[in-house]
This record gives sequence, structure tokens and C-alpha cells, in this order.
Amino acid sequence: MTIKKLFADPYAINTDTAERFAETLGMRCTPVEEASEIYRQTQQTPDPIHKGKEYIFLTQNRGAFIRECPGTRDYTCCGYKILHVGTYCYMDCSYCILQAYFHPPLLQYFTNHNDLKQELQREFAKNRISRIGTGEFTDSLIWEVYADLSSGLIQEFSTQHRAVLELKTKTTAIGHLGNVSHNRKTIISWSLNTPKVIAEQEKGTSSLTARFTAAATCERWGYPLAFHFDPMFVYPGCKEDYGKVVQQLFTHVNPGNIVWISMGTFRYIPALKQIIEKRFPDSDIIYGEFIPGLDGKMRYFKPLRVELYRFMVDLIKEIAPDVQVYLCMESDEVWMKAFGYTPEKYGGLDKILDRKAMDHCGLYR
Repeated sequence: MTIKKLFADPYAINTDTAERFAETLGMRCTPVEEASEIYRQTQQTPDPIHKGKEYIFLTQNRGAFIRECPGTRDYTCCGYKILHVGTYCYMDCSYCILQAYFHPPLLQYFTNHNDLKQELQREFAKNRISRIGTGEFTDSLIWEVYADLSSGLIQEFSTQHRAVLELKTKTTAIGHLGNVSHNRKTIISWSLNTPKVIAEQEKGTSSLTARFTAAATCERWGYPLAFHFDPMFVYPGCKEDYGKVVQQLFTHVNPGNIVWISMGTFRYIPALKQIIEKRFPDSDIIYGEFIPGLDGKMRYFKPLRVELYRFMVDLIKEIAPDVQVYLCMESDEVWMKAFGYTPEKYGGLDKILDRKAMDHCGLYR
């Protein structure tokens, strides 16, 4: 992280969290009333989206911490829940939806953790399985150098048997996780891509080898693992490249310790196209064979998606037949063509993943 300014609202300015951020960064915490004050500063720069990656705003989450994943009825959703601990990311992936999703695009870290814990306890008390992750609106581990939130969450989840926490990352910031009592109620997961995509489209992220090494370390610490091939890109030689990543994956970790692997191809809202064109003029990812999807996002032409999915499914099943593979936000038609079945055959995708969480993490209803 290259952080140049630290801000805090009146709620957060005198907290231990603000003191720790300021001490770690070696800078003064500037008081502001609300994010709009910082937003005005970022808008005066040539690249406000990048400038938002250099400012941290400590504030409180005024809404719900636990939220439903924003799926759509036109595509199969997995019933995932988001734990909203902060926003945005210091890494700079060309395809990142967060560039267009947040107004302002700004690194925000929420400090009202007592409210967060109360929501979690209410969720744990429900008579149902919950799969909850912090990696939807931010990378799960980018805050580790400043705060012990992930360690605290791991301990919080370790004492119950109804929910599993998933920490999803493109980093190797796992140093604080080695001595935490997790009771296998936390899944550490990595977004994966080909070396070509990582080098050309994922600025500031860890290398593929580094991600695999970190995953192997977490496995030695007893954590269950997951991996996400999302977004995948269609380009000449992509199948060969993704196939090599799959083969490397299973040389680093034990397939029996992988809870699930997800797949999804690149899709984007129309507003993201102009951002990519402006911020990443050398990127060609938006010039493939795309058509509008049922959710308004631009998606690869369906036969291209199916071809890549089938290749990946067949390869993974050949190497690790018992690993659960699923598609993120795809239709029953694509599921049938890629897998030969739809999730409804097994009670729905949410039930499939619930059972995997129960098997690997010791959950029960």
C-alpha cells in the first residue's frame, strides 16, 4: 500500500483503531465529517479512481454488516452472504468492478466492530447454515498490516457451528493467521488467473506462485481452502494457460482440503468500459466477443463461455474428482452444457455448497 493521507470521521477519530492506523502509517489522522469531503479532493486529480487508493477513511458502517450477495434472478446464485467490513482495494486490476461501483471510490475501513459482532451473534443463532465472506467489496486481507480484524473474526467464528467465514484475497498477507485458533470454521481462498492475465491486468497483486505458496502455508496451519477462477478471459491459448494453472494448483495443495472451486468469465457493466479505456489504454479485455446478458452486463458469447467451462470442469474432475466446482452467476442452460446437470438436481446451488461447508468445516444445523 502507498497511503498518502489518513482521515477519520468524528466516530472513529479517537478510537484505538485510528491510533493504530496512524502509528503504523507514521502519519497524522485528519478529522473529516464525511466521505464527501475526501471525494472532493480526489476529484481534483487526473485519476480520481487511483487517488482513492491512496487515501484511507476510517468511519462507521451505518448500514447492515451482513448483506445478501447482489445476485440476479436470471442466473443461478449460491446464497452467499457478504460481511461488509470496508470498501475498495489498493491493488489495481483493470477489470475491477469496484472502480465503477463505489461513489466515491475510496479505501474505507469500518471501526464499529461491536455492532459487527452483535450482527454475527444474531446470525449464528439462526437455525441455518451461513456462508459469509469479506471479499466482495474489498480484498479480505489488505487491512492486515493495520488491523487484526481477520484474526478476531476467525476467533469469533471458531466458537460456533452454524456459519463459515471465507477470506478471499489476491495477496499473501497471511502472517497474522498462523497462530489463530480457527477450528476449521474459516476458509482461506485465493482468486486465481493465468500468469499472462496477472501480469497484464492485475497490477499490484501477488504472483501466481506466491498465491500457491501462501495457500500451502495456510493448509499446513489447518485451514480449509477454496479457489476462484473469476474472472477468466478468452484469448488465444487461454485453455492451455488455464490448464497449467489447474495442474500447478494441485501440486501445491491437497485436493481433499479444497472446499470448493468457482468459475466465472469476465463480464462488465457498461459504465466500466469507459473507465477501462481511460485508465488502462493498453488493455484489450473489453474488445472480445461480448453480448448483453440478462442482467445488463456484457458477457462473452455463450459458446465461448461453455467451451472454457467444460474444459476446466473436465480437467479438474480428471485430477481431483471429489472437488466441488461451481459457476458464479450463470444460467441453467450453461450449467447443463458445462456440467451435464443443473444445481436443482441436488437441491440448488446453495444447498450443494452448504453440504460442502458442513463436510469440510464441521458445521451442522
